[in-house]
Amino acid sequence: MLVVVGCTKKREVPHYAISKLVKSDTASKLIVNINQRLSQTELLSIAAKIKDDSAALTNLQLCYLLPGHNDKNTGDNNFYAIAKYPNKDKSTAQDTLKDADGNAVRLQITGLSRQIAKQLLGLNPKEVAGKNILGRFVDDYNETVIIPFTEANDPKNELYIIELDTAGKVVSATVPLRDNKDGFEKLLVTHRGDYITLKDSVLTQYSIDDLGVPYNSIKSGI
Repeated sequence: MLVVVGCTKKREVPHYAISKLVKSDTASKLIVNINQRLSQTELLSIAAKIKDDSAALTNLQLCYLLPGHNDKNTGDNNFYAIAKYPNKDKSTAQDTLKDADGNAVRLQITGLSRQIAKQLLGLNPKEVAGKNILGRFVDDYNETVIIPFTEANDPKNELYIIELDTAGKVVSATVPLRDNKDGFEKLLVTHRGDYITLKDSVLTQYSIDDLGVPYNSIKSGI
């Protein structure tokens, strides 16, 4: 007796969660939350799984978000990566990248790799030796690490912020002005009024031009 057993290919897909779907005439955009920095192969495996599960959605576009980031922030640099599936009639010879199922996909990774992020988070400059470090925040857009800290015995409890590039060079050093209104603390980092907030291990940056809308949020240690 011959027994035929059907089987399906098991996908090796990193953890992800879809938090929002935004549909328009030009795209079906999904916000995809990931819990760590992923490689191109890992991002494509997630894309293939979502596309397979979302066959009814046309012009699929996936926006990958790291922890701490908010899809309401302004600017494309808020996303770790963006994957777009072109319509078959609009694909070109340049569409050589394929997902795990062989579908043409355009993938742009704007975030830093795990290796570079680890390098930045491991920097320990003399400026922070013996200080009370409040977190290390990787700024993917500027390819830097932001380190806010305080002095242990400072009666004024001043906050200091330094920013280093991948070579360990200090590219900025700031003593922000604290602005407390209605229990909400803004840390002014420029004379024009740009500011940051620091709460629950998330550093959020604001431009005075964006009327209080954040342009980047960064979770400590990611």
